[in-house]
Amino acid sequence: MRKINLALGERSYPIYLEDGGLNRLGYYLQQLPLEKKALLITDSNVYPLYGEKVAAVMRQAGFQVAVARVPAGEQAKTLEQAARLYDLAFDAGLDRSCPVVALGGGVVGDLAGFVAATYMRGVPFIQVPTTLLAQVDSSVGGKVAVNHPRGKNIIGAFYQPRLVLIDVATLQTLPARQLKAGLAEVIKYGVIWDGEFFQWLENNGVRLLAQDRDALQYVIETCCRIKAAVVEQDETEQGRRAILNYGHTVGHAVEALTGYDAFLHGEAVAIGMVIAARMAVQQGLLGYREYHRIKQLIALAELPAELPADLAHRDILQSIYHDKKVKGDQLVFILPQQIGRVGIYRDIDEKSVMRALKE
Repeated sequence: MRKINLALGERSYPIYLEDGGLNRLGYYLQQLPLEKKALLITDSNVYPLYGEKVAAVMRQAGFQVAVARVPAGEQAKTLEQAARLYDLAFDAGLDRSCPVVALGGGVVGDLAGFVAATYMRGVPFIQVPTTLLAQVDSSVGGKVAVNHPRGKNIIGAFYQPRLVLIDVATLQTLPARQLKAGLAEVIKYGVIWDGEFFQWLENNGVRLLAQDRDALQYVIETCCRIKAAVVEQDETEQGRRAILNYGHTVGHAVEALTGYDAFLHGEAVAIGMVIAARMAVQQGLLGYREYHRIKQLIALAELPAELPADLAHRDILQSIYHDKKVKGDQLVFILPQQIGRVGIYRDIDEKSVMRALKE
């Protein structure tokens, strides 16, 4: 078992990385000051694999567990689904000391966290991520949200979990496409923070695609440590934390314009990372060799690198204006300066964005 502490004062919490950790969830819950009623939220893909197992583990630890299933996929991140979950929490008798437990990928974690943050003005929230993307990124840091038809994660909050439990064994049942989508966020950490880690990924990408257990554990721990370090510096994204959005500005626009069902989140982010790197080259911030390395690693992970032909560049630009980093009418992009370091660039002009989209 590996433990990472995310230090945020009274909102601090542990991140446990444990092979077979699902069997220990009840033990970890017992260490927290929780009442014994819980709402376990999962989706239609994860429930048949782990839903009843996790519910049984929680019941053995003395919890009364109500299980809620939502549809799999980004389409579940809606206010309508949140309203249904509020009803289930109310029917289960949850009070302000009863936990909401998210079992699944990033969509489940975002939705369950939004419900936990807003039900009774906030109840304890537990993250049990089962996809690579959720394990390396979305389960850590306390961003919770639902989508709006005009923008991703527009309706949300910063709300930290009480603990995160990562069981790498759950990746054995993860579809190959989902694993590759998670690698987009892994590559992101190499670009924004750690050039040596990026080089390790170049040398070990094949191991990751083959689901080598040791390689996956190393990647998950490394990414969680990087994200914890960033969040500790800037919990509510007033400055430095924005670097975690590298690739997400265009990525979120692609997701919204394709109805949240054509691309997985990581796939859209991969496209966004290439376009942001291209913009950095065009502005003289990044050398072409490093741009090529970023693009090659994304290709090694078998992720898309270019925009779909049927997306209008002007529509992408307009969607970017709904990005949460926009202040007034100033476009903000996270652009790489070298592999391992990025900058936050404000007031990017439209011509620069369109040039990068069109090339």
